[in-house]
Amino acid sequence: MNGLQRFALFLTIVGAINWGLIGFFNFDLVAALLGGGDQDELLPRIIYAVVGICGLICLPLLFRSDEEV
Repeated sequence: MNGLQRFALFLTIVGAINWGLIGFFNFDLVAALLGGGDQDELLPRIIYAVVGICGLICLPLLFRSDEEV
């Protein structure tokens, strides 16, 4: 796994934790930290987009065999 994939995996995990917080507690940590709790602010939307791109970067990891990882 190269550095870009590790970074993408890290951000994907952060995104999953954020979705967990939204699902369990109706609390959006990213929006609260970067945009005052409003999901329509620019900076949180950029973070959401980057996390989505990181998820796409991590997609090939799902199809790798154990020997390749």
